[in-house]
This record gives sequence, structure tokens and C-alpha cells, in this order.
Amino acid sequence: MNLIFDLGGVVVEWQPQAICADAFADPVQQATALQHIIGHPDWLELDRGALGRDLAISRAAVRTGWDPAVVQAFFDRVPATLQLKPDTVALMRRLRAAGHRLFCLSNMPHHSLAYLEQTYTFWDVFTARVISCQVGMCKPEPGIYAHLLRHCAIDPAQSVFIDDMQANVEAAAVFGIHPLRFENAAQCEAALGDWMAAKAAHA
Repeated sequence: MNLIFDLGGVVVEWQPQAICADAFADPVQQATALQHIIGHPDWLELDRGALGRDLAISRAAVRTGWDPAVVQAFFDRVPATLQLKPDTVALMRRLRAAGHRLFCLSNMPHHSLAYLEQTYTFWDVFTARVISCQVGMCKPEPGIYAHLLRHCAIDPAQSVFIDDMQANVEAAAVFGIHPLRFENAAQCEAALGDWMAAKAAHA
């Protein structure tokens, strides 16, 4: 089977509200960062690799009215908040050991990807990976799923996409990939077991 994993919210933590709360004591600043930085379309363009980090910082400083140094400090904090989810990594290693092929499909900007590559060793579980900033496309856009299937030679009927965002798994389902909305590693493992049992019963 082909098991395709998202990163943020699945393999590593991704909690924008908590990130903003940790960075700023003032609730107004927290809300501003959430709306005008992480929640702004520029963040998706960072994920896409279409917007450079320095320009993103300067544009966010204009939107928020904050000193660029404050915005840069916030940007600098984000990668380290992508803390590993050990239970997910343990699950991925069990699945790989059982003979399944694992892939990665994730929205991630260059600077956060570089941090994860330098900090964690889970990458060896993946047969291949598709990261938004490296291919110029983002989930849930159809193009990134088409690229994954083509680039990795994946049969969608024998595949599951695991993501914490409903829109992203629904977009995968359009391509015939089984959608699995991630809540936690135990729920994910149980859902995968059910899907594999159903596949085996109909083989």
C-alpha cells in the first residue's frame, strides 16, 4: 500500500494559535499575528515558494504596523515550534517495516523545511516526498496531487492520504486516493487497519 503523510499537524506540531500566544503576551498582538501573518495569503505564497522570506517580513510589517525586527523575530520562532510527534513517527516506522511504501505530501516554506531537515531523522521512512515550496504548488490545489501521483508513480486506488485538514483529504479523494483525516496516531492506525482489512476482503 502507498501511505501518503502530511507533515504539519501530523508528523510535527502545527498550532498557529499557540504559536501566536507563545510569541506575544498581548491578545491584540496575538490576533494580529494570526490574521495578518500566518492567516494571510502571503503565508500560502511562502509555502508555494513564490514569495521570499525577507519580502514576506517587510510586507507583514506594513500590514501590521510593527517594526520589521518584531516581525522577523516572529518568523524566526516558527520553525522551532514544529515539534516532533513521536507517536506518528513510531507508527510510520511500523508501517514501513510491514512493507508499505510511505510518501510525504506537505505544504511547507523553505525556511521551515530546512529546519526540519536539519533537526529530525524521520525522513528515511519516505520513498519520496513532494513539498509545496519545491514544486510551486500547494494543497488543496489539484495540481500538487497530480504531480505526486505522476512523480512517485503511485496507484491512487492502492493509496491513502493522511492529513489533518479536511479540505486537503477531500482534494485527494477526487483523484481516487482514500482520504484519512488525522486526529492522532492511535486513531490513524485504527483507520488504516480498517481500510486495509476492507481492501483485503474485496481483493
